Amino acid sequence: MDEVSVYVEVEINPTESEEKVKRAVENIFGNIQTKTQPSYKGSLLTAEARGLEALTKLYNLLRRERIRDAARGVLFKGLGGKTISFCLNKQVAYAGHISFSEEMAESPLGPIKVKIECDNPRELIDWLAPKTG
Repeated sequence: MDEVSVYVEVEINPTESEEKVKRAVENIFGNIQTKTQPSYKGSLLTAEARGLEALTKLYNLLRRERIRDAARGVLFKGLGGKTISFCLNKQVAYAGHISFSEEMAESPLGPIKVKIECDNPRELIDWLAPKTG
């Protein structure tokens, strides 16, 4: 598969622990390099990785949780050009599980925003979340 870039962004509210938010991201993306900077209402944690290895943990979680069909729908919904964008529930990620969420509505503390860029995003979706039936 072609070159893959993964970008992650998540707000850290003043009431949240930076370590816990970082762990939520690592629970989904493994040992990804993170940076934290101040933002208007707390801090912003960002992470960036290249290569399919950055998606291995997500790949395995989608199989363990048996949500490939649902994930496939969300990924195709977030497809635009060479980019796939989606949001994950921060609290659920901290617990080591996956729950896709809307931008703000379903995640009171704010979601983990994920953007994946590659030359053939449809092929990537087929690899990450193949049809089960």
